[in-house]
Amino acid sequence: MRRWGIRKKVLVVTLVPTLLTTLMLGLFFTYSWVNNIESLLQDRGESLSRQLSAGSEYGLFTANRSLLSSLSNALLEEQDVRSITFFDSEHNRLLHTGPGSSDDIGKDTLTGEEAVRVTRADSTVFVTPVYLQDLMIESMLDPDSRQNVGAGKKPIGWVTVEMSHIRTEKETYKALLISLLLVLGGVLLSLMIALRMSRSFTDPVFELNEAVAKLKEGKLDTRVYTRAGPEFEQLESGLNAMAGELSKAQAEMQQNIDQATEDLRETLETIEIQNIELDFARKEALEASRIKSEFLANMSHEIRTPLNGIIGFTELLLKSPLPRQQRDHLSTIRKSSEILLTIINDILDFSKIEAGKLILDRIPFQLRDIVEEVMVMLAPAAHSKNLDLVPLVYNDVPDNIMGDPLRVKQVITNLVNNAIKFTQTGEVVLRASLEEEDKESNRITLRLSITDSGVGLSRAQQQSLFNAFSQADASTARQYGGTGLGLAISKRLVEEMGGKIGLESELGKGSTFWFTLTSELSSNGEDRAQRLFARRKGHLP
Repeated sequence: MRRWGIRKKVLVVTLVPTLLTTLMLGLFFTYSWVNNIESLLQDRGESLSRQLSAGSEYGLFTANRSLLSSLSNALLEEQDVRSITFFDSEHNRLLHTGPGSSDDIGKDTLTGEEAVRVTRADSTVFVTPVYLQDLMIESMLDPDSRQNVGAGKKPIGWVTVEMSHIRTEKETYKALLISLLLVLGGVLLSLMIALRMSRSFTDPVFELNEAVAKLKEGKLDTRVYTRAGPEFEQLESGLNAMAGELSKAQAEMQQNIDQATEDLRETLETIEIQNIELDFARKEALEASRIKSEFLANMSHEIRTPLNGIIGFTELLLKSPLPRQQRDHLSTIRKSSEILLTIINDILDFSKIEAGKLILDRIPFQLRDIVEEVMVMLAPAAHSKNLDLVPLVYNDVPDNIMGDPLRVKQVITNLVNNAIKFTQTGEVVLRASLEEEDKESNRITLRLSITDSGVGLSRAQQQSLFNAFSQADASTARQYGGTGLGLAISKRLVEEMGGKIGLESELGKGSTFWFTLTSELSSNGEDRAQRLFARRKGHLP
């Protein structure tokens, strides 16, 4: 026994049994108390929900919100009641009283004919069905309905009572605190007994603790000599050696800290200077972007005005009798001016879209008229290349829809014009079909696709085709002309109108560009397809 260390003597004789007993009692006490608290909350919630179910029978049957509101307000005065919700037999919420929302109560929870309990993070919801009593059925329903209800005995609604966990959590924390205090009290009592019984063994430990405390305070010149036995001699030598190493390490660490602090200060100064420079650069970039947008918009307007004059006077000169050579020169001037006007319009539209100033109209228009106008406008370009330009608008496509006809026409024109431009032989087919229809909201989704038999596109070309100022390859602009903004503008316009745009293509086998248009049906006209169908049936003259 005399050769045993202090640690073994104190722990074996006093601390170990006492600690084990105290911990077991504390755990048992806490577990029992917490379970009792939760059971009381559940029993109280079930009792309140049953009482509310019986009291709200007439209110749910007659959908009397005033009666249900008075019942819920009275029950909200009860402790721990957070909110109350009433549902009818169709799972529709009639009334909700209290904070929060009952939207997370799923319909599957309301399908059962027994009371259920839904546990959340901060509350518990008790769902109880409400049934009609036989007396109410006999007094309120006719014989046939009384017979059906008696046979089915289905709930006429449900009531949900949400019980808050705030007070339960407080009681739980209180139980944990008391349990912790009891455990600490048992430990302190064991320590006092151990100190009284083994004071002669613990004095050296106090000296060592005092030395460790001094070392902790930074007094690294502290040394300890207890002369209390071989175990303490080894601990003393180790502690004294550690104090020496700590003193040496502290000096080195302080030197490293000073150096690191100096380096960090210089780094922070450099970062601060860079942040200031970046902020200036960002402001300059924003100002340059604003100036660029204003310049593009102003220049587009300034150039477009005289250009329209050039085109107009060229048209007037072409109508007058002129020699063939001069007429050819004027035709060249007109074509070049029209190409330049198209480029300027694209730049102006792209600038508006980038600045977020594009405003879409919402007016009724006829899709078939727009398709016909595009076909008439682009027919000369297709016929000059001996291409077949075919419009296919299916009968189920409504004609009167709401939207921006100018922008829809612009997208169709861009896609058809591109198909004609990159197709040398064959045909260009425009198809318009009904992709989806929602009769409840009177909304439809149309799909318009333009298929050509042109050069086609590889996968690498398809990935960057809808980017601004991007074309299939570097030679495209030289061979076919254009700025590369047409598809980018079309993509942004389609997205602004709530649709999608894409393409399907294979190199050398043609391409199919498509986009969807989601819109509402116009109420000021009847659908052309419906008129044709009615006329065929003899319902219309």
